[in-house]
Amino acid sequence: MASDDTIHDAPTRRDYVKFGGAVVGGGLLAGCSGKRDSGPTDSAITTATPADTDTETSTEKDSSYEACIEPVGCLTFEEPPETWMAITGPWADMALALGQRDGFQPAGWYGPSYFFDRVGIEWPADAGAPYSDGKWDAEVFYELDPDVILTDPNYFAANDRSWDYSDTQEITDNVAPFFGSTLYRRLPFHDYRFYTLYEAFERLATLFRTSERYEAFTAVFEAMREEIQSRLPPESERPKIGLLNFNSSPSDGTFAPMTISTEGSEMKQYRDLRITSAFSAETVASGEIDYEQLLEVNPEIIVIHSGIRLTTDDGEFDGEAFTDQFVTPFNEHPIGSQLTAVQEGNIYPGGSFQQGPIANLFQTELAARQLAPAEFGEFDPENFPDVPEDEQLFSRQRVADIISGDF
Repeated sequence: MASDDTIHDAPTRRDYVKFGGAVVGGGLLAGCSGKRDSGPTDSAITTATPADTDTETSTEKDSSYEACIEPVGCLTFEEPPETWMAITGPWADMALALGQRDGFQPAGWYGPSYFFDRVGIEWPADAGAPYSDGKWDAEVFYELDPDVILTDPNYFAANDRSWDYSDTQEITDNVAPFFGSTLYRRLPFHDYRFYTLYEAFERLATLFRTSERYEAFTAVFEAMREEIQSRLPPESERPKIGLLNFNSSPSDGTFAPMTISTEGSEMKQYRDLRITSAFSAETVASGEIDYEQLLEVNPEIIVIHSGIRLTTDDGEFDGEAFTDQFVTPFNEHPIGSQLTAVQEGNIYPGGSFQQGPIANLFQTELAARQLAPAEFGEFDPENFPDVPEDEQLFSRQRVADIISGDF
């Protein structure tokens, strides 16, 4: 990281008391010990007890609690954090689902905001930019000064060669502890436990002491998944999906096929609905295919991964832009127009890879409607994410009530 001549205040006694004196050890940033949330280890976390905390009463000590996740280990808190940052969408989504909107210090990548609008969450109009031109800006963390930073601490050095692990340690020591793990897909540095979305969600609920919200949210999701599964055709009769990366260009005739069975939250809706990929592992490994190769596979449904990220100036899904970029070129191409998915009007925008539990409810509903429109209703690009009330697969009001604590 570039040198920083700015003088930052050292942690105060209030900081140590609030976070139980937990100090992240340098070892955790390189990986984990292989033990699951087993507390402080050389490669997880070391706990320092400042001298001036010796005067704490037993009542104060009894009020403390732990929240644990790899690769961070276990952090001790005296009270739930009041303010927080999240670098990626899954962690922001989870915290918002747990009713923590007031403490949100936005700075990162979060995906479309329109899902949150539908469940009563006012999305912040501006968000800081901690990462630009391939580099992290440490000053953003100091300026926002959150009580906790929700992200995998290994994420920083992996995305910025000039950022050293000591830079992450500096943020931990001078701003706030990290709490998080990479969820959307397994990245090269991720050699420790890989959490499912709801496993991570439960651990964050422990941190904010909002387990009742987590349990209520889980009930909504499970009820929706069971409802969808009960109405879907048998797995052997379900169409396979040809998932294409958003960077595919129908205009240029280049496509990046993707599998939908990989671990990580970004493919959760497809796995939950037991949808299978039209592309073989060999096709995906090839990296790029053309119209001729796509026609050889000829998927019944084509889904553009993260296609819902196309938005209008007011932040809503831009169905017209999606059609112009991903539908019209297929229809106008002599080979593309021969594809079954094109002829049957089955080219759809896929969910954002930046999904947490809120976005996942909408995106699971979206996947079900695309997979079986006769059963769940036709996808309408002009009105998405809104669907007729009698076709909704989960209650928006119920989710809003859980988030607000009125449940």
